[in-house]
Amino acid sequence: MRAIFVMIKCEMGQAYRVAREMADGIPELSEMHSTSGQYDLLGKFYLEPDQDIGLFVVETVQSVPGVKDTYTLQTFNAFSGQRA
Repeated sequence: MRAIFVMIKCEMGQAYRVAREMADGIPELSEMHSTSGQYDLLGKFYLEPDQDIGLFVVETVQSVPGVKDTYTLQTFNAFSGQRA
């Protein structure tokens, strides 16, 4: 599995509804955060290695009613601190 992050700009007043709909309806969604700034939401999605990122974003994320714009970041490696 590989992670992508999608920043999502929503129609005015729709961010929480969009977040709920994605959380309930998109199995690839790992986390959804509300954010401040240019975008309203930040979603972390896990895709299969052969899954087309562009097709996923266009057909799954951008097709949710209330989504106005997206910005996608593809990740390569995950790093974390040591835990005792």
